[in-house]
Parts: sequence; structure tokens; C-alpha cells
Amino acid sequence: MTESTTAQALGAPCWLSLATRDLGAAERFYGAVLGWTFRPGKLEAGASYAVGERDGVPVAGIAALAAELAVPVAWTVFFAVEDADAAVARIRERGGTVGVGPVAYPPQGRVALATDRDGAAFAVWEGRLVSRWHVGERGAPAWVELHTRNAFDAAVFYGGVLGWAEDVPGHCETSYEEDRVVLRRGGVPVARLDSGPVEAASPRPQLRPRWLVRFRVPDLTASVASVTEHGGIVVPGGEWGGAREPGAAGNGRRVVVRDADGALFTLEADGER
Repeated sequence: MTESTTAQALGAPCWLSLATRDLGAAERFYGAVLGWTFRPGKLEAGASYAVGERDGVPVAGIAALAAELAVPVAWTVFFAVEDADAAVARIRERGGTVGVGPVAYPPQGRVALATDRDGAAFAVWEGRLVSRWHVGERGAPAWVELHTRNAFDAAVFYGGVLGWAEDVPGHCETSYEEDRVVLRRGGVPVARLDSGPVEAASPRPQLRPRWLVRFRVPDLTASVASVTEHGGIVVPGGEWGGAREPGAAGNGRRVVVRDADGALFTLEADGER
């Protein structure tokens, strides 16, 4: 991760990362489905790592770490913090669980993997950030959204851990809109917390509390076809597993899929929302 520091994006999503078992297979899958190209990276102990780019702009990292760290094959949202140790202490104080870290994570950073009080996984990052990376509405290549039991309770947890709404330059702002909380940085939406019918022990991942990762593609039909052609599957029931009707914004333009290794994510047509 390079260029700007976390002090310029405190509390905001700052990176997406996939823990997988086979880096080469993941590159082939996401290259076909999302049109990404890849450049090699380097992690501690020689673990295989690559950065996926869309039109030359970094979108996410993929690391062959699932087997080494005994973590699920899954996408994880990273949030920028000034001090990873202090963030870990705040997670524990507020009832969350820290599974890994803080540990050194090259280049020039430290990371901790955690779950919130309802069991949704996330990560905190202290260090330098990837140049030109962003998530958000409309033009960004990705969007992140927390599906949780109560968005307002979750906002209290994450706000305390990540410093949301603090009157400090660089911090994010929150607004409460019906059963949702919208996170903004510089007035631009960068994430949303959404209340819904989640079940922590559900055998269906869509129904568990989770940070949803949604990638935008220029041709949704072609990308969905590539999913199945390259060993993935389309997951029925939508982003809430069929427990809640999709919003009008979805309108058939989002499809939930699993990659060939089992990681869950959503495809969305460019220009939606």
C-alpha cells in the first residue's frame, strides 16, 4: 500500500482483500469475471499476493492466506485507523472479537482482523494507503455495505472503534436515513449500514451479519456467464438470501455469486444506484 496515509481517511474503507487458497485460480476467475489485470505483490513469509486493477486503477488485493491463517475464503473490508493497537483495544472494549493481529503487513503497515458484536468480519489498517483507491457510489468500481440486525447499534460500535462523526479533520461523517446509516467522507457516500433479517448461525452466508462487497461491471450478463464458465455459481435469493425483498435500486441489476473457491460477492451493472 502506497502514497497517502491513513490520517487522510480515518474511519473510511481503505482496501478490499480476498483470502483464498489458490492465487493463480483466483486471478483467472476474477480476470474473466471482472476484467481485472494483476500485478504481483509480496507478503511476509513469501505468501503469494496480487493486486487486481481495473483500467489501471487498484481495486482489491488477493492473497493465498486462507489455509495458512486458518481463515475463511472470503472478501474483507479494511478500515483506516491511526493506531491499530488502540483500535483493537476499542474493538474489545465494545464487545467485538479480534481474531488476528495487529501484525505487520507490508509494505509499511499493520493490520488486525476482527468481528463486530453481531459476527460480521472486518479489518483495521494502520499505515500507507493504495494510491487512487476508492469505493463509493456511481463511478467507483466497488461498494461496501454492512448487513446487520440493527444499523444504529452497529453504527455506535463502528463509530466508537473507527472514530466516525468526531469533529476532527479527515474523519468520516454519518447520517441516519430510515433503517440505514450512511457513511460519508468529504460528503461522498463510501459505505452504508443496513438493518435487516440476519441470523448469526444461519447456514446460508447471505443471511449472516456481514460486510457485503459489490463489484460493478460494464456487462452484467456477460460477467454472470463468466462466473459459471470459470467454476463459480450464482447464489439464489439475492443479497439478503430471499429473507427481504430487493430494493427498487436493485431491479434485477445485481446478482449474488460465489467464486470457484467459495467466496461470496455481488455483481452490479455499472451506472446502478
